[in-house]
Amino acid sequence: MVSRSDPSARSGVRLFLDSADRGAWERWLPSGLFFGITTNPTILDAAGLACRLPVLADLARDAFAHGIEELQVQTWGTDTAPLVRNGLALAALSPRIVVKVPVTFEGVRAVAALHREGVRTTLTAVYAPHQALTAAAAGADYVAPYFGRMGDLGRDALGEIIAMRSILAASGRTTRLLVASIRSAADLAALAAAGLDSFTFGTKVAEGLFNDPDSIKASAVFEATAGRASEP
Repeated sequence: MVSRSDPSARSGVRLFLDSADRGAWERWLPSGLFFGITTNPTILDAAGLACRLPVLADLARDAFAHGIEELQVQTWGTDTAPLVRNGLALAALSPRIVVKVPVTFEGVRAVAALHREGVRTTLTAVYAPHQALTAAAAGADYVAPYFGRMGDLGRDALGEIIAMRSILAASGRTTRLLVASIRSAADLAALAAAGLDSFTFGTKVAEGLFNDPDSIKASAVFEATAGRASEP
């Protein structure tokens, strides 16, 4: 059985960098903003990485060398047995790995099985409020709704994610909402204003946190004033 000790057991905001690009890690992880990293097979492929255990073991070593608390990596397989088998192999790499599992029938069975083995999990690719209840019942540690993609489908993405939060609060479980598919810093702010506290996003959104023109202008004024004050 994998140890269920949780190095992330603390409340408050959790930001995750949604990237397997080591160059992006070098830029963003030293900022101190990010609690962890999230990946999936599509993100791995974009970084030129295969979804294979030796590759992921090497990736995990590099990720934790940056001082993050958690690395989320997705298991793979067409039915429950390989999802569980690969999930256990991923979890064995480090107690700070959280195993992501898609919200299919086989995936939910895998989450329940991994939970029984002490493996922390994220139920991912979530689009509907009832899936938050499913995640809590199966013992998932996180449930990851796709905010931007829900909006693309014409759904009330913010309203449905708030409903998920209410479902989880009523469930009595500690399953945490980890909002994914965030397209902009404005999305992030709207979700946070609604009471959400855990988010995963890519480098474009990260850049957007620092490109407010008025803040940039104010900073330039401060620097110019400091320069004049230091002149003899």
